[in-house]
Amino acid sequence: MSTDDGFRADWAQKDFYAELGLKKDATADEIKKAYRRLARANHPDSNPGDTAKHEKFKAVAEAYDVVGDPEKRKKYDEMRSLYASGGFRGGGGGFGGGGAGGINLEDLLRDRAGGGGGFGDMFGDIFGGGGGFGRRTQQARRPTKGADVETTATIGFTDAIEGVTVSLRLSSDAPCPTCSGTGGKPGTKPHVCPECEGAGCVVSSAGGAFAINETCPRCGGRQLIYDEPCPTCHGSGRGTSARTIQARIPAGVKDGQRIRLRGKGAAGENGGPAGDLYVTVKVSPHRIFGRKDANLTLEVPISFDEAALGAEVKIPTLGGAPVTLRIPAGTPTGRTFRVRGKGAPKADGSKGDLLATVEVQVPAVLDARTREAVEAYREAMAGKPLRAGLFEGS
Repeated sequence: MSTDDGFRADWAQKDFYAELGLKKDATADEIKKAYRRLARANHPDSNPGDTAKHEKFKAVAEAYDVVGDPEKRKKYDEMRSLYASGGFRGGGGGFGGGGAGGINLEDLLRDRAGGGGGFGDMFGDIFGGGGGFGRRTQQARRPTKGADVETTATIGFTDAIEGVTVSLRLSSDAPCPTCSGTGGKPGTKPHVCPECEGAGCVVSSAGGAFAINETCPRCGGRQLIYDEPCPTCHGSGRGTSARTIQARIPAGVKDGQRIRLRGKGAAGENGGPAGDLYVTVKVSPHRIFGRKDANLTLEVPISFDEAALGAEVKIPTLGGAPVTLRIPAGTPTGRTFRVRGKGAPKADGSKGDLLATVEVQVPAVLDARTREAVEAYREAMAGKPLRAGLFEGS
């Protein structure tokens, strides 16, 4: 019999000293040496397939966990003395009986399970608050947040500047749709896992005097098992969820930026919240526009005469009306002009600028008239060599 806080009634009737081959007045050093000797001799790794030695190893670990701890040992000795004196005897001469002069264990355990104190509290205190000790510790399954999900969305350059809503097809881990995560065949009833006795975890040796809690290998921590596993998930309780969601990509997003959408990931377990969805955005390049932070860039071809004499040229903006760019006379190739407010949105709600860089174009082929004009220009500039400064001081 056990309560929901980890107490086992038969502990009061167990002689942990005898389990270790010792007397009650054994020293702490003698207890430790006896445990190490017995644990080494009966360890499952050294005795594969020997069920008797496996059970002995568990019993030795249980005994050492109590009498190997000075505080627990003191309380255990007090409890054993009380039991030996008849303090817990009922009409039946032992635990669980009713009758005059005794304590009805079933009533006390029932009171404890209903939120009362008394006997269950005492044993919870003896063994570390109802969960600090033992081969098995009953644990309620807590709400667990769902897993985060990663995906990628490819959008156009203009959509990245203006913002866009995209459809995303997602696949994520989720409870099996056939058994709703129980792991059992629909229509069958579960029963308490015999391996962990419904605790969801077991204690295994980590070598020496140490033991660690591990998820029960038989029930996977679900505390219950089914004789017939779910035919869809084969008892794992897990499946794959495929769904389509609409995700809003904010205006001004950059290529490679990672966006977090809260609560759009995998579903939680036991009432826990859903995980988050992380979307990595890939932005397709534009035919003529580029981007530098919040500014857009544009290369503007101009002719030699426009650069030399000055001109007004129209240039496009992204998603807006064209604007006029005033080119001063004598503008060199590669000069950048700034058109304010025609760039990408910023976090504060303002916009970046459009950076227009002029490139003077040289015609690949000249007709007779154009060639004559260029030759006349060369003759006029003959007395003003452009490269004279390269040889000064050399």
